[in-house]
Amino acid sequence: MGHVTSRRMGAWIRAEDTSAVGAVRRRAVELAGLAGFDATQTGQVAVAVSEAVSNLVKHAVEGSVMIRMNPEPPATVELIAVDAGPGMADIGRALRDGYSSSGTLGIGMGAIARIATGYDMHSLPGRGTVLAMYFTAGRKPAAPAQASGLTRPIGDEQVCGDSFAISTTGAATTIMVCDGLGHGHIAAQASQLAVELFLQAPEREPLAIVDQLHRGMGVTRGGALAVARLNGGSVTYAGLGNISGWVAHAQGRQGMVSVPGIAGHHGSRLRQHTYELPGHATVIMHSDGMSERWDPAHLPGLFARTPTVIAAGLLREAGTRRDDVCVVAARTGS
Repeated sequence: MGHVTSRRMGAWIRAEDTSAVGAVRRRAVELAGLAGFDATQTGQVAVAVSEAVSNLVKHAVEGSVMIRMNPEPPATVELIAVDAGPGMADIGRALRDGYSSSGTLGIGMGAIARIATGYDMHSLPGRGTVLAMYFTAGRKPAAPAQASGLTRPIGDEQVCGDSFAISTTGAATTIMVCDGLGHGHIAAQASQLAVELFLQAPEREPLAIVDQLHRGMGVTRGGALAVARLNGGSVTYAGLGNISGWVAHAQGRQGMVSVPGIAGHHGSRLRQHTYELPGHATVIMHSDGMSERWDPAHLPGLFARTPTVIAAGLLREAGTRRDDVCVVAARTGS
């Protein structure tokens, strides 16, 4: 049996003062309760996220954090912390207990790593650090996430007009990304309707899904959307409007083709294309709130990390504050 999930992310919290620690801790405890954690593990989650956010407040440049239910593995609480510098040259050293550094997340990382069910990090000196850690009830390791995504609203808005959804059935992973036209609540209505329509029948071919969403979104202001299905050594892709799709690896990337138009209103004849997906490659989909000028070759090590860390690293590197943004990273299960 497969499962389907969707997320319009909660707000990112800026780690600029100590109030951020309490805000993230309270949300973590709330989510741990919803995920069925016992009192002991809930307390451990509270300690780990408090330590991580405290380190951001003390050491980070432009640090921000999100606590959420992971969009793929069920009942998994995840913390994502991102900053813009100064980065770490030796992550392994930072994970040793007692190690202190002027860089981000240098204090307490050893303890954080032991408490979390799993974690992943990427850091570039002078560029910043991304930390993702997750917690599951009973500390049972979740299956490795094959896909993960993030959204961030424009400026200081609380509502993001971009959304995504992920469906897994056997070895196939299907992803939908929608950018509602404009931003704010009206844009969010369009993209959330796209999510709801996608979740009704995510097993169909990407072209058929895009066509259904295009027809169904006529009651909204519309937007851009794309659907990708990863299965074995290939990815099948269909898009309408300016969602960017890529097959990326450490050395470069290949673009995937969408047709011009506005979902729900008008568009060119829909088309579906299939691309080779080598085992080391990652599929990236993002809205136009993220610049297309990112280059895997300029982000050494990032595309060897988990989908969550890849998505967060790209958001930091190429996301703009002048628009809503959504980015999803996915790999095959093979």
